[in-house]
Order: sequence, then C-alpha cells, then structure tokens
Amino acid sequence: MNILIGDDHLLFREGLCRLLTQLDAEADFFEAGTYDEVLSLCQGDQDFDLILLDLQMPGWPGFVGIQQICEVQAGTPVVIVSASESQSDVRAALDAGASGYIPKSSSVKIMLSALNLVFSGGVYVPPAAIQAETHGGGGQVSGPPGSPALTQRQRDVLRCLREGKSNKQIAYELGLSEGTVKIHVTAVMRSLGVRNRTQAVIASADMVP
Repeated sequence: MNILIGDDHLLFREGLCRLLTQLDAEADFFEAGTYDEVLSLCQGDQDFDLILLDLQMPGWPGFVGIQQICEVQAGTPVVIVSASESQSDVRAALDAGASGYIPKSSSVKIMLSALNLVFSGGVYVPPAAIQAETHGGGGQVSGPPGSPALTQRQRDVLRCLREGKSNKQIAYELGLSEGTVKIHVTAVMRSLGVRNRTQAVIASADMVP
C-alpha cells in the first residue's frame, strides 16, 4: 500500500506513519510538507492507495486543491486530517471530493475506524458534523415502532437512495450541496446500522416513506 501524507508538521507526519502501519505493516509512505510537493508527487509516476491532507499547509490553494488532487489521482481516496472542526470546512472538503474528514483531535481508534470505513467505500464524517446537520434540519420524525428516528431531510435523502439516485442527483433535487448530502447519507446509514447505500435501502424497506 502506498500512502501519501501532506502536512507541514514533521512530527505529525511521523506520528501518522507509525499509526498507519497498524493498517498495513508493509505500507510505503511518501511525505510532503507543502501543497506544491503533494501535487508534484501526485503528478509523478507513483500511484497512491490513500492520500491524507492537511488544510493549512504552505501553498494551500483552498478547497480547489482537493479537486486537483482527486483529478490527478483519480480513484484514490483523499482524506482530510485537519485541526479545523468547522462544519463549513467539512462540507467544503466533501463537496470538493474528499472521502472523509478526520479532526486532528480524534483518537487513534477513531482515526483507524474512519480509514477502514473509507477503504470499504464509505465516507467518514465527524459525528459533530452529522449532529449539526441533524439539529439544523428540523425535528426528529418518528416512523413505525422500533424504526430509527430520522429528520425529515434524512427521510428525503433516504427516499432518493431508494430511487437509486446519486449524491449529485439528490443534491439537485433537494437543493443541497453534495457535501451536505454526503453528511445526511452517512447519518442515515449510522441510524440504520448499515455500512453502505444498498444495505440502507434494504434495511429501510419496512419504513414509511
């Protein structure tokens, strides 16, 4: 496994390298301290299996930088590891194509679980971001006895999932950003106790639309 870590703090990069050997003891690590170094490595001959990026490294061009990396290393999950826990930063990163957003305040256990989720095809969103969207999306809506309590917005997203719509289609239909849709999808999956969209559709079969 080839892992690229982009962060301007050497100590943090070294710590991540040691931590990530728990995912793959044979992993090869590539480190960069500036955005230009990250981009240069991504434009080289090396293909990466995972790219971890900080938002505040020197030369950071804003969230368009995530889009650039995603385009150059198409198919490789890009995960933000940042000291910022701003909900707007989380949404903007997901909108730009990130597969996850892990606050630097997270525990080792949470970080490893988040990366395992990303490797399984999921999107990791900090619980605080999900709670913020839930609290901002209206009150809980009750379904049949024993069914999970979802907000009306989450039920709208779930309905779209049942119809097989992509995040982009859901965003257009509901007037949301794709990042916000990702947050709602993740919240729905957690509420249903499932790990992917297909399982969410199956698990919600008996719920009232």
